Amino acid sequence: MWLALLATPIAASANSPVLILPDTADSLGVRTATATWLVTVFAWAMAVGTPLMANLLRRRGLGTTLKLSAALIVTGTAVLAAAPWLPVAMAGRAAQAAGGAGLVTAAMSLAGSVRRMGVITAGFGTLGAVGPLLGSTIADIASWRLSMAVGTLALLALPAVMRRADLSTPRRSTPFDGRGAALLVLTATALVLIPRYPIPAVAASLATGALLALHTRSNPTGFVPAALLRTRAFVLSAALACAFATSYFTLLFTVPQLLRDRTDWSASTIGTSQLAALLTGSALAMLLAAVSARMSRPRVLTILLTVGALAPLTAALTPWAPLLLLVATLAVFTAGAGQATLAVYATAAAPATQRPTAIGLFNLCYQLGGAFGPAIAAAITLGG
Repeated sequence: MWLALLATPIAASANSPVLILPDTADSLGVRTATATWLVTVFAWAMAVGTPLMANLLRRRGLGTTLKLSAALIVTGTAVLAAAPWLPVAMAGRAAQAAGGAGLVTAAMSLAGSVRRMGVITAGFGTLGAVGPLLGSTIADIASWRLSMAVGTLALLALPAVMRRADLSTPRRSTPFDGRGAALLVLTATALVLIPRYPIPAVAASLATGALLALHTRSNPTGFVPAALLRTRAFVLSAALACAFATSYFTLLFTVPQLLRDRTDWSASTIGTSQLAALLTGSALAMLLAAVSARMSRPRVLTILLTVGALAPLTAALTPWAPLLLLVATLAVFTAGAGQATLAVYATAAAPATQRPTAIGLFNLCYQLGGAFGPAIAAAITLGG
């Protein structure tokens, strides 16, 4: 539970601005559409911060990673609390996200089992589901700035985790691959920006991705180890995690709009119903993660792929609007259980010295799904 507390508040922090963007925009003197950069920069910093923090964990050890992550969260929260302009607030949110990425990477590295990983990912689903409502409530009581500080709750777990974990610094067997790190950051940045600037971002991601592939080929033990990319279990697990996350975040934003279009439910009814559906799916995801150790890998993958396919198909084909709530349950179940089980599969396939790197790259793929999903949802709702 300490690992869950260390990792999961970042999910609530990520979603806390969803319902309060108009108030945030008014406070910062910008349009609501412009204020969405606070969401984009958070997703970007989580995506690029994850592999960077994983590399730090591998090279400098758990103690350094936890201390730097805590410092980033505290600094980012302080900057956000005093930010008079949007760019300053964006810098604060980026620091919060990078620190949160470090805590998530550390928690998943320490988990060691699918059951513990399931508790962490179920916590992601649960706090991610309550994040918008929690942020709105805190904003109503206090301010929107305080609502974006919920990620600091993770710091309560630091003393317990640091007492129980091995904080010794590992040996550095190879020099830091700065060029590989820069190319990965540029590629991830371009991918995150595809929803906002499709043509230039796609061109940039292809160019930087090609350069990264060439660099990895010439430096196979660098920032992106070639051995990982040649490991089928790792590549399949990371690809499925990205697909499940993309589907989940697409449906997370699409289902409420579909319910508004197909029913006469009030906004509060839709929000409460979806929250109940997401909490149910998170609980089921934790249950599957707990029993998956006694199941064969093909059976677990069959369940994930079947349920993962049912969610978008049901959303597209159901004639009965309330069944869309089941879609939300299926989507968060697939994403949560998939992240828990696939993360273990991905790291088990990597050599022991590369497991922090494997976790970082795996989580990068999951975070990219979180960036793609809302953009796909916007395209679907606007197209409808």
